[in-house]
Amino acid sequence: MEKFQQFLEKVLGPVMRVLGANRYLLAVRDGVVGALPLIIVGSFFMILANPPLPSDWGIYQWLVANAAVILLPYRMTMYIMALYAVFGMGHSLAKSFDLDALSGGVISVMAFLLTIQPVNIPVEAAEAAGISGFVLPMASLGSAGLFVGIVVTFFAVNVYRFTQKSKFKITMPDAVPPAVAKSFEALTPTLIVMLVIGAITYWLGFNWNGAVTAVISPLVYATDSIPGVLVITFLYGFFWFFGIHGASIVGSVARPLWLALLEANATAAANGVAGTELPSIAAEPFFQWFVFIGGAGCTIGLGIMLVTVCKSKYAKDLGRIAFLPCIFNINEPLIFGTPIMLNLTLAIPFVITPMVLGVFAYIVTSVGLVNHVTVTAPWTLPGPIGAFLATGGDWRGAVLCVVCILISLVIYYPFVKIWDRQYLDQESDDAEGAVEAA
Repeated sequence: MEKFQQFLEKVLGPVMRVLGANRYLLAVRDGVVGALPLIIVGSFFMILANPPLPSDWGIYQWLVANAAVILLPYRMTMYIMALYAVFGMGHSLAKSFDLDALSGGVISVMAFLLTIQPVNIPVEAAEAAGISGFVLPMASLGSAGLFVGIVVTFFAVNVYRFTQKSKFKITMPDAVPPAVAKSFEALTPTLIVMLVIGAITYWLGFNWNGAVTAVISPLVYATDSIPGVLVITFLYGFFWFFGIHGASIVGSVARPLWLALLEANATAAANGVAGTELPSIAAEPFFQWFVFIGGAGCTIGLGIMLVTVCKSKYAKDLGRIAFLPCIFNINEPLIFGTPIMLNLTLAIPFVITPMVLGVFAYIVTSVGLVNHVTVTAPWTLPGPIGAFLATGGDWRGAVLCVVCILISLVIYYPFVKIWDRQYLDQESDDAEGAVEAA
């Protein structure tokens, strides 16, 4: 087993580290994470528009009657998340190439908007609504357009990079302020991107969203399934086993898919679909509150074991330090303190527990015992509270989270006892050695 661990570390470790440092994956991660505050805050208006209150209460009736207005902040934030994420991706990718990050973000947003075909509203309808003849379909600015945004961001920033490296740009005298000079340097890539993307969209009539949707639909479908849940949860733990941040690798790839699933649920909920009948199950909040409770590996179970059943001094001391952060889903002290990496005794439950919980929670949700997730609750909330909010105020979500924690305790228990006994034996040997030396 030791040779097997060394083989995996030698062969797969470098590959995984390269993927973890890939500038394009990091740009996608930075862009989506940058938009996360808007997604979190915006999604809470979903709860206000669909309050978890008795229907005969006056406040409930007032909120439902004014749902269209209450949902406007949601429609200006989470509903058009791709617009914000694209700027963040372009900013991050340009910065990684030592380009002007602001210009990279602006050019990326321009490229993204040029992939959208405005809808021509008839004159009579436009005048009645008090709008101009052309409008942008907002759905194209949301999760449905996120993958298009990723593609054109990569193209736009690389055009910008090419013009900078080849000197195919407008160069201003040294006396010109740097901010003004950078704006003029961005003129050439802006023109190239505008002509290329605009020609493809408006002259060739290419449907960017339709083409990308046709490509990623199988991926989205696969993600929202038990096999998809198993693959994602396994890879999280597998990467951590080698000391590689699983969320950085898997999350960079899966998060756009998760956002598409979450947006589908949020849109359906805003249109009055019941929480148990929403189209998607395995969006990111599903993993956050029912699978990775306490952090990757569902280490809330491990943390509880350390402070309740462990007898070795090391385990108890670690538990006192790491348990409180774990309640708020910060589990690095546990992962590095135990440690999980290259430690089969704890790595086995670390990998298996989320896989079991993922299947269990998926089945429970799919049969209608718990509302599907619609809200991205702040990730630092304790599990049951986050689950309650993520499921739109469904108390059964909090109960499911508690049940998942109990299951994690059962799975971790025998492995933690073995691990704790190893430290007990070691501490006993050290104490005997100290007595003999004295």
